[in-house]
Formats: sequence, C-alpha cells, structure tokens
Amino acid sequence: MDVSRLEQEVQRLSREELAAFREWFVWYDSEEWDRQIEDDALSGRLDALASEALAAHEAGKTREL
Repeated sequence: MDVSRLEQEVQRLSREELAAFREWFVWYDSEEWDRQIEDDALSGRLDALASEALAAHEAGKTREL
C-alpha cells in the first residue's frame, strides 16, 4: 500500500476508529524510535556523542537537573 492510499483510508475512518488508530500509532512510533535508538547504540553510532557529553561533564560544563 502506498502512502497516498493509506492517507485516503485514514480519512475514511470514523472518529472512534481514528482515535483508536492514533493511540496505536503513538505506541507504534514510540516502539520504532526505541528500536532505532537501541540499534544506533549497539552499532556505535552514538559513541561520539556519548564521549562528547562525558568530556563536557568532566570539564564542569554540565549541571544537575
């Protein structure tokens, strides 16, 4: 299914169906984001950012939240 067809199908949903779809999509999108972050962390793509953050902390450039 292409995006334009998916958009058309979503537009046909009733208010109740759209609310249920929104709830599901928020959950799905959050799960996908978590998987992406985990994949990036495991692959080392975040190592440079982590090193930079640790260096800033060690240099006293951070503060407690």
